[in-house]
Amino acid sequence: MDNFIAHILVVDDDDGIRSLVKKYLYENNFLITTAENAEDAKKKIELIKFDLIILDIMMPGKSGLEFISENKKKLQTPIILLTAKGEPDERIEGLEMGADDYLPKPFEPKELILRIKNILDKTKSIIQKRIIEFDKIKIDLNRLMIKKNNKDYKINNTEKLILEKMINNPGKTFSRENIGSLINLDKERSIDVIITRLRKKIEDDPKNPKFLQTIRGAGYVLWIE
Repeated sequence: MDNFIAHILVVDDDDGIRSLVKKYLYENNFLITTAENAEDAKKKIELIKFDLIILDIMMPGKSGLEFISENKKKLQTPIILLTAKGEPDERIEGLEMGADDYLPKPFEPKELILRIKNILDKTKSIIQKRIIEFDKIKIDLNRLMIKKNNKDYKINNTEKLILEKMINNPGKTFSRENIGSLINLDKERSIDVIITRLRKKIEDDPKNPKFLQTIRGAGYVLWIE
């Protein structure tokens, strides 16, 4: 990325705002791609992995909230919402749907920079959390390996995706639907099989799991803290 801090997608139907944000962020060492609506943005996220998205809520066609609803699970990319003053319901709904922050229009460019850097700093700290140790277990996502009682167990990419999400959200319950969306699998029985396989690599007694537990009627949770 040639010394740029991050690659950011700016989605706004206002040409003036797109141009101003692009110019200011570029001057502050960010690589910028723009999109004029949700459909344009969808095409670009399918081609490029962005570090962050700046997203206007009110756009013709699909709104920013609809964009989040359709794409956030697949994206796992931080999102800052741009909102008009007097839209508290939309801001709250956006945060509930998975947006990371919001900024009311009009805004100071310096404040946008600060919010971007705060989110990127948090994201980096999460990304770095790829090796964890608890009890007599070490999970190394970089090497696709679990070490339990001095014995090594290989994990595949599907297992890695699930563990990565759970490790960075300890104590959070993931439904089968959540897990299915993460690994592009919609068969509940297949998801249960994957969890059973992971338990054999993590648990001393897989039939009575201590760490990777079932929450009846809700899904699965990883207790590591």
